[in-house]
Amino acid sequence: MSGGTLAMLHPVRLLGAIRRGEIRWLNYLLASGLALGSDAGLFLLLLDAGLAPMSASAVGYCAGILVHWVISSRLVFADGAAARGTGERHRQKMLFVGSALVGLAVTTAIVGTGSAFGLDPRLAKLAAIVVSFQTTYLLRRHIVFRTATA
Repeated sequence: MSGGTLAMLHPVRLLGAIRRGEIRWLNYLLASGLALGSDAGLFLLLLDAGLAPMSASAVGYCAGILVHWVISSRLVFADGAAARGTGERHRQKMLFVGSALVGLAVTTAIVGTGSAFGLDPRLAKLAAIVVSFQTTYLLRRHIVFRTATA
């Protein structure tokens, strides 16, 4: 390992690098994990409460988008986020939701196509997660929060 790599393993330096946005992709991965956990957790809670699966899934997905927005706009892409209460901030929120819908479309298309060709839907879903994750990351980095992060 190089000296720079070893330095990155030091927890204080690693946290500093994350805060400065030097590890944007890792931050985005963590944000995605938290959003997915929020989505799935709420989905399971709503199912247990008796809500229909389709409704529980929709509410969970929307909650995941909200969690991801909060983390993305305040940590991952904070240097590209517009000031609160501005028209630009509203535009970013709409683009963010649009990117989430693109991710949903990518996921649905991959799972649907994989299933149509006889691939186990769980394997297709895993592939879809990887492709959707990278797609939404690129959209958010280069379009949604492009002002200072591109």
